[in-house]
Amino acid sequence: MNVLSWNCRGLGNPGTFQFLKELVAQKKPNFLFLCETKCQKQRLEWVGHQLGFEGIICVEAQGRSGGLGLLWKHAEEGFLLGYSSNHIDLEVIKEGEPHWRLTGFYGESRRNFRRTSWTLLHSLAASSQLPWCVIGDFNNIAAHEDKRGGSLYSQWLIDGFQAAMNHGDLTDLDLVGYPFTWERGRGTEYWTEIRLDRAIVNSRWNGLFPNSKLSNLETSPSDHNPIFLEPIVVQNHFTHRHFRFENAWLKEPLCYQLVRDCWDSQEGKSFEEKLHFCAEKLNTWGRELTGNFRRRLRLCKQELEYLKRQRDSASIQRYDEVKRKLFDILDQREVFWKQRAKQFWLKEGDQNSKYFHKAASTRRRNNTIQKLKMRQGSLLIGKMDFNQ
Repeated sequence: MNVLSWNCRGLGNPGTFQFLKELVAQKKPNFLFLCETKCQKQRLEWVGHQLGFEGIICVEAQGRSGGLGLLWKHAEEGFLLGYSSNHIDLEVIKEGEPHWRLTGFYGESRRNFRRTSWTLLHSLAASSQLPWCVIGDFNNIAAHEDKRGGSLYSQWLIDGFQAAMNHGDLTDLDLVGYPFTWERGRGTEYWTEIRLDRAIVNSRWNGLFPNSKLSNLETSPSDHNPIFLEPIVVQNHFTHRHFRFENAWLKEPLCYQLVRDCWDSQEGKSFEEKLHFCAEKLNTWGRELTGNFRRRLRLCKQELEYLKRQRDSASIQRYDEVKRKLFDILDQREVFWKQRAKQFWLKEGDQNSKYFHKAASTRRRNNTIQKLKMRQGSLLIGKMDFNQ
């Protein structure tokens, strides 16, 4: 659910539309927020349809200034929550994913009225408990490092903006690429660069998309660069793992000794306590044994290649030991996959590991539930593995 945001400084210029068309074709955003469109509803709707967006919300320009537009690819994936001359608020609805809230924001450009932007952020923060992302041109900076060149930015503006973010539990997403999104006076002594465009998110949104990426696209016909937000959903798959005895462990003489020692060391304990203690020890010991067949086989083969070139008696004796160990590991691997494939009618020793592996993979795929649909029609997302 990617989001592209841009202060385009007017959609009437054919060059601006062509740039936007190429940018949308390249980045393929699901949501597009435009501010300072300087156009009426009919023009923005035409632009949206040309770009292939079904959902279109327009706040018309007042005279030759202002104007907002929020567009999204599929009409059913957005629900309008509210709008004003400085924002458009949308609930993002994606089947199979948690709902979240996207607000396209255009901060008040006049410094004496900047407090109205902060008040708007306050009221928006209190209106919903959804994971929330605010993106756009805030016409404000969050730190002195957000500005290069020109006179020193007023501290009261920075403090006011930071207070508004703190009130709404909002944090600034790091910008990948060039650190500034707006400039004027390039090549002159008045050359000034500022980061006015940004995305700020609350802790719920950050927890939902911890690996999100905000990029500065740098090149633009406007004095503002577009910014591109890529939220990445982290699927939490909860698997309840219970102790399972591996038949492959029986190929190791140490297994018997380990069980005997565990049982003897718990003298006086109940049967359940002994069983639990023994299972823990076997699980820790067996994880290395059955979880590293590939590495163990590789090490054996490497040692055999080295020993094969040696002629001394110790190397000859060691060669026979490693060779037996190699075949033991192959035997353990076959038993391991046979147990998972549940194909007990095949005899051990036929080296059918590839078949067992394929049967186990098929069984896992068939027994895994990707999602559940509730009676109301909503989806419960997760992954349950019944092979464990």
